Amino acid sequence: MAVKKKGGGLVYSSEHGRMCPGCSRPQKECACARKQAAAPSDGVVRVARQTKGRKGKGVTLVTGVPLDDDGIKALAKRLKQQCGTGGTVKDGIIEIQGDHRDLLVAELKKLGWPVKLAGG
Repeated sequence: MAVKKKGGGLVYSSEHGRMCPGCSRPQKECACARKQAAAPSDGVVRVARQTKGRKGKGVTLVTGVPLDDDGIKALAKRLKQQCGTGGTVKDGIIEIQGDHRDLLVAELKKLGWPVKLAGG
């Protein structure tokens, strides 16, 4: 039986690769990631523009999408193709490079979600 140290533990195994610090399983078999549910939402998808921490470069943020992680990634791919630009998904928030708020609002409304412009 392995004893787990407080504040530490196995990080990498040459047999399995990276290990989850929460459940001490290989990351591919992690039980912690499956337990995390989507963030609670009020049912409204919000589209905002942000430049904070990006050296003045703007990104468009899409938050409150009522999908699981795989669904959000698929939606992000579709939105990036629609805008013809790059982007990413971080913590359930879709980031699209550039200011594409109007195009994204139209596309999300076409998918049937209630959409609001957020921010200034």
